[in-house]
Amino acid sequence: MSLGAGEGLTSHGLATEQHSPRGPVVLATLASRPNLEAEDAAIEAALEAATPLVIVNAVVLPAFPLTLRLVGVSGAIRPEDEDLAAVRASAERAASLGVPVEHLRVASRHPTAALSAVAKERRAALLVFGPDPARIGMRKFRSAARKIRKHADCLVLVLPWDE
Repeated sequence: MSLGAGEGLTSHGLATEQHSPRGPVVLATLASRPNLEAEDAAIEAALEAATPLVIVNAVVLPAFPLTLRLVGVSGAIRPEDEDLAAVRASAERAASLGVPVEHLRVASRHPTAALSAVAKERRAALLVFGPDPARIGMRKFRSAARKIRKHADCLVLVLPWDE
């Protein structure tokens, strides 16, 4: 029995790495609650594809070297700088619908790049970018959406769509 080119080998007979299209769905937000439209789209995609949902809340790591050294990252980020309770509520909502959920809180000096890096690390099939624009501002939302679309290695859905 021989394998054809469409069965994991190239036409030259060399094995190729197979990327499963069934990677997780990543719901990405920037220190804010996910937009309801984005949350619904991410949960629906995870349910349809029977894949886990990874909710990533990226927070700007402040440049307070002494605070970071004394109390660590958790102490350097004030509760009002992120909408942790609302992001947890999104994770609980997805879990109640039967979706396996992982909630990540990422602190970085470059949170937009961190979101793309998490999606790449997890080999995401879909990245849904949907922070609440009212909380972060439309200018920051559009800028972050452009950067994510440029650097992500997977499909990207930006909600609410404004362009």
